[in-house]
Order: sequence, then C-alpha cells, then structure tokens
Amino acid sequence: MKIGEVATASGCHLETIRYYERIGLLPAPARTASGYRSYSASDVQRVRFITRGRDLGFSLDEIRSLLSLSEDPNLSCEKADELARHHLIEIRQRIDELRRMERELETTVQACAGGRRAACAILATLQAPVVSSAGGRRRVDVHGPA
Repeated sequence: MKIGEVATASGCHLETIRYYERIGLLPAPARTASGYRSYSASDVQRVRFITRGRDLGFSLDEIRSLLSLSEDPNLSCEKADELARHHLIEIRQRIDELRRMERELETTVQACAGGRRAACAILATLQAPVVSSAGGRRRVDVHGPA
C-alpha cells in the first residue's frame, strides 16, 4: 500500500510517517518500480503502535525501546512494565506541577481587579522574581518576601 493509505489506516499524518522512517522507528519500505514506497500491514500496525505510544506521552526513545521489546515474543514483559511505571510517575509529577501552576495562576487572576495596567496583578506576577521552592521547583514570589 502507498503512504497515503498507511496514513489513513493508522491515523498518522504522512509527513510524520516519513519522519519515523528517517529516525529509524519505521524501517525503510520496499519501493515499487516507479519509486513509490510500498508498505505492508505490519508497517501499519507499527505506525499505530508508535502513534498510540505518542498519544500516551512516551518519548520517541521510549517507543523505540518498547518496539524492540515487542519484537521478541520470548522476552519478559518486565522491561516494558518498568518503562511504563517510570513513565506513569513522570506523568503524575507533571500533573502535580500543572496543578501548582493552576493554583498560582488562579490566585493571580482572582487578584486582578481589571483596572489600569500599572496595578495589574497578572503583569506584576510575571515581573516578580523567581524563587526556589521545595523539590527544586521554581515558583514566582507573587507576595514579596515573607
């Protein structure tokens, strides 16, 4: 099948498929006599695997590792499990950070009286110095020194 058909069957943009080929996530397909790429059903399945991995937030390197694990049916699932658990921890950390950002932004927006620019709490927050907080994260000190 042609690249457009793979794109349709996998839900992945054809330029992304070409990119996956360039970086080695997808093996170079056979070529027809006229030079067109010729893909198989297993190529579609591989692109779906990559796309689903990206949907779940795995990096391309993590997907590369998962692909290599998936190619050997005799391997233990332990490595895939370990990678997925580590990824889940990272996602939870990002969620915590997003929640912290949400709280801070919500406080800032609520402090905004909608008045003149000189008294704008949002702009003042963005201009405030950055201080470190627990866990090595950076936060903006919107209230000045304690």
